[in-house]
Amino acid sequence: MKYRRLGKTDLKVSVVGIGTWQFGGDWGKDFIQKDVDAILNRARDRGINLIDTAECYGPYHLSESLIGNFLKRDKRENWVVASKFGHKWHDHWDNAWSVDEIRIQLDESLKALQTDYIDLYQFHSGSDEVFHNDDLWTLLDKQVQAGKIRNLGISIGSNDNLEQTSKATELNAKAIQVVYNRLDRHPEERVFPSCIEQDLGVLARVPLASGYLSGKYKPGTIFEDNVRKRHIRGDIDDRLRQVEHIRQTEVPGGTPMAEWALAWCLQHPAVSCVIPGCKSPEQVDANADAAELDLVKDDHPSAWGNSN
Repeated sequence: MKYRRLGKTDLKVSVVGIGTWQFGGDWGKDFIQKDVDAILNRARDRGINLIDTAECYGPYHLSESLIGNFLKRDKRENWVVASKFGHKWHDHWDNAWSVDEIRIQLDESLKALQTDYIDLYQFHSGSDEVFHNDDLWTLLDKQVQAGKIRNLGISIGSNDNLEQTSKATELNAKAIQVVYNRLDRHPEERVFPSCIEQDLGVLARVPLASGYLSGKYKPGTIFEDNVRKRHIRGDIDDRLRQVEHIRQTEVPGGTPMAEWALAWCLQHPAVSCVIPGCKSPEQVDANADAAELDLVKDDHPSAWGNSN
């Protein structure tokens, strides 16, 4: 495994992390503790040290709770735990942006994760209106001073949200999380240059484009999970046709496409870490292998410096 400094933090993170949205049950599988333990044990064995989660990944902090049950039996100091705030899934899913709600969310997340601190606590895809709330950032600064939060981050909802990215340093946020993959390169245009200028860490989420870049699917595939089944049929087939073209023209022969897609993201100098989801220890292995795959930026027409 390879490691990179996460922006201006003192954290060294594995270039491949573990995304845990799937632990909440939206991706066609209900996870129990033994499933999560197997995934995180394999991740640790492969040198992965970053776990990314959120309060709203599953009802009542489900993802965080599954992770917390693992952490209490492992060495907490060996892990970089990133979580998020701003949404709430208890009896129903809702936004929760008031200062009082966020204070409660943080304490509930700490309890679920069974830890005294969160390494990276991220503003979770909120609007610019709720972002520009001085009271919110004052609260968060106080929680940093109290030691409950080690570092602040911003998970931007729009891949071109320069408004929030450009304010990061001013708000003492040290990392940006953004959707970035071979099918969605928007951050290259404005967000990544701002991150480099400010020395912000970048967590690239959805690096396999919701599984489309896994190489497992052909046009016509019917998805049953709660996420992809909401995608428009024509968009699904268009993406899968793009993937097939990329496979034929850009992926070196004999290289698994998912491995290549993760390594492709890691070529960009702004990116600190990719955070793909995984449903099994075998997928952890496949993701971790991407850390050892070296791609030459200029060996195909989609090199990151030549944005579409």
